[in-house]
Amino acid sequence: MKITEVKFVEGFIRMANDGWEQGWHERNGGNLSYRMKDEDVAAVKEFLSEDGEWKEIGTEVPGLANEYFMVTGSGKYFRNVIIDPEDSIGIIKVDETGTKYQIQWGFVNGGRPTSELPSHLMNLEVKKRVTNGKYRVVYHAHTTNTIALTFVLPLKDEVFTRELWEMATECPVVFPSGIGVVDWMVPGGKDIAVATSKLMEQYDVAIWAHHGMFASGEDFDLTFGLMHTVEKAAEILVKVLSITPNKLQTITPDQFRHLANDFKVELPEKFLYEK
Repeated sequence: MKITEVKFVEGFIRMANDGWEQGWHERNGGNLSYRMKDEDVAAVKEFLSEDGEWKEIGTEVPGLANEYFMVTGSGKYFRNVIIDPEDSIGIIKVDETGTKYQIQWGFVNGGRPTSELPSHLMNLEVKKRVTNGKYRVVYHAHTTNTIALTFVLPLKDEVFTRELWEMATECPVVFPSGIGVVDWMVPGGKDIAVATSKLMEQYDVAIWAHHGMFASGEDFDLTFGLMHTVEKAAEILVKVLSITPNKLQTITPDQFRHLANDFKVELPEKFLYEK
């Protein structure tokens, strides 16, 4: 069996290609990470090497000590993941201190993990803790309509959540905890990783102003579906605002409350304010 025939590897590659086909990954934009299960590590053990150099992560993630991750590469193109995975993606292991990583598979042409590795690992550490280990995927993409909205909406959690919830009835059901927003920051470093991980304590989605979106979930389908839903809502809102800045009708706070009751989800009252 080839490593690309292992189920989680197939899922990772498919998700990367789905994002490319959505138009979310121009050039080398975006990145994806997956915290591997014990059975995933066992399934690919024969392909892993422990000979690589240990390198600094750039932050500390002690909650992920000795764990394995599949990640996309720095400077790599999502459109190439499906045709040359061993060059475009890799498997890394975090050391016992949570400060270093070792490449154990992939990145065959001298590549390295995504420059957003600190953000990915810090967010995976947070989601592991707050979901009792259920969440394993973190996905960052340059979602066109969501980025556009960061130029015209106030960069506030309450505003983005409410406006996007109003665009489609399924939205508050798919992301009931809401959406967090990070003001513009230089990407790739510890500061933006810290800011995003704070939001991930309470949300599954964070928007980076003028940059893109971060989403986290239990598996590839749920995480991709979450981002797809948010971006589709953003597309609808862009079209609405292109027609008129004043909606004639929308979903009201009380209607959201009825929806939450019927679908057995909890919608924070901070998003159900009167306009």
